[in-house]
Amino acid sequence: MASASIIDTPPVTDLMSKFDDLIAERQALIDTGVRDPFGIVMDEVRSPTMAIIKGKETILLGTYNYMGMTFDPDVIQAGKDALDKFGSGTNGSRMLNGTFRDHVAAEEALKEFYGTTSAMVFSTGYQANLGIIATIAGKGDYVILDADSHASIYDGCAMGNAEIVRFRHNSVEDLDKRLGRLPAEAPKLVVLEGVYSMLGDIAPLKEMVAVAKRHGCMVLVDEAHSMGFFGAHGRGVYEDQGLEGQVDFVIGTFSKSVGTVGGFCVSNHPKFEAVRMACRPYIFTASLPPSVVATAATSIRKLMCAHNKRQHLWENARALHGGLTAMGFKLGTATPESAIVAIILDDQTQAVAMWQALLEAGLYVNMARPPATPAGTYLLRCSLCAEHSPAQISAALAMFQAAGRAVGAIG
Repeated sequence: MASASIIDTPPVTDLMSKFDDLIAERQALIDTGVRDPFGIVMDEVRSPTMAIIKGKETILLGTYNYMGMTFDPDVIQAGKDALDKFGSGTNGSRMLNGTFRDHVAAEEALKEFYGTTSAMVFSTGYQANLGIIATIAGKGDYVILDADSHASIYDGCAMGNAEIVRFRHNSVEDLDKRLGRLPAEAPKLVVLEGVYSMLGDIAPLKEMVAVAKRHGCMVLVDEAHSMGFFGAHGRGVYEDQGLEGQVDFVIGTFSKSVGTVGGFCVSNHPKFEAVRMACRPYIFTASLPPSVVATAATSIRKLMCAHNKRQHLWENARALHGGLTAMGFKLGTATPESAIVAIILDDQTQAVAMWQALLEAGLYVNMARPPATPAGTYLLRCSLCAEHSPAQISAALAMFQAAGRAVGAIG
């Protein structure tokens, strides 16, 4: 009788081993005594600009709460009322049982805010880019995007299986050149951002949209970091540069100026409502809790007349940028272009050391590194709020000066 053959079983490959270098790098930082920059816990948040972190009162200068709407009494009350009336969640997608009164109210508020015929609310801003780009640009289509585009834009392109063409950051000339190489008859979508979140620089949208239209492209602009305080109505950089009527789709988020969570797309395209029936991230995701969209709708309507807040936000941005420039810091932009002010540092060691020094002094900012930033770029990113007081800006500048000198970033 023949003996049973022995089959060698190949060793199981650990799919998680690809993260070993990242784990080691993080542990090496922690072993030096540095707090984990990506493990901050807000023990208590007292206002749009103040929190308790590790038992210490801390000025918040990195939350994207641009217009300070998170503690607005009307916004909070709207959320409480909806929670009492509709409960804590929807338990369904927008295409099934997940559309409540306040989802419709939020979309109506968006249409009024932007002056558009259609608005579509998603559960996150990331999902808005993912869903819209993947749905309207698929196999055989082209998406032309800035090389520094947000991860959600890249992921939307990948999900839709469109051909991706990158152009150099904010280069009108390179955009024109790359569009000129594509088939004239092919459907094309140019994706731009009003404000780029890493350095806080704005796009030359007027010139870029003109190039895109000359090549027969549709245009999508992500205005996540400009909604509320750019343009006469706070609609974003595209409004500020006189491009209403020329941009086909505008993407935005509730998690910044609106002060809650969620994402959206607005458009005047006559066929836009069909996207609801084809967009997988919209169809197969539970809708936002009614309390969340109720706060969003109230906040959006209040932002329509928040002119004083807009003015104060810009005053704060100029004050912080000017103070840091005078101290000798290397900043992401030569002038304050947005509510984001980025301090560029030599390397990760210096960036982490300065981040920790600021946190221990009572100031929270964001630390950013590759792959979120361009290769070799390490920075501390500040996000101004309309509710920051002059005293808080002055205190923050004093902390920057002390921390910058301690790590050798300034003399």
